[in-house]
Amino acid sequence: MLAGENKMRIISGDSKGRRLKTLKGNLTRPTSDKVKGAIFNIIGNKVIDCKVLDLFAGTGSLSLEALSRGATEAVLVEKDRKAWEIVKDNTQMLGVQEKVRIYNMDAFSFLKQPLLERYDLIFIDPPYRQGLTDRVLALIKGIIILNPDGVMIIETASDEEITEDLGFLEVRFTKQYGDTKVWFIQQREQQEEV
Repeated sequence: MLAGENKMRIISGDSKGRRLKTLKGNLTRPTSDKVKGAIFNIIGNKVIDCKVLDLFAGTGSLSLEALSRGATEAVLVEKDRKAWEIVKDNTQMLGVQEKVRIYNMDAFSFLKQPLLERYDLIFIDPPYRQGLTDRVLALIKGIIILNPDGVMIIETASDEEITEDLGFLEVRFTKQYGDTKVWFIQQREQQEEV
């Protein structure tokens, strides 16, 4: 019952072509291979040796892709127990469990903890049209969680907007792929574009 049709895969890097377990039903909305490929083409070599935070991790597809392409470690946060189990299974199947920490909790609780770490790449891919992106950004803008040259990548529905004031962060650009809009956000002080 946990595993879906295994249509998700790693598209490049050390684990290229490996299939990922997915959840049946509509509980998660995995990032399509097209959108995932576009994201990683845009960020390019920034993924190499980076530290990843994956909020609303779902199956772990985005952070596992990052690890396949050269990221050194990933922290995945997923509140749904079944999805969390799928993430654990996927990390074991790819043999990267020593590079990951997986938290079975919601993103808001995770961000409210005393955070001692900063990340180079942050994925935020919440359920669409529920106002979760602005809620997460309201927490993130109050803490230093993104390294100065890091990139935050947010997925929303194509008709959604970010209305939260971003504080020291700014939207560098957006890309639209069908029903999905991808936001690339960096610190204002950082002059280097993605």
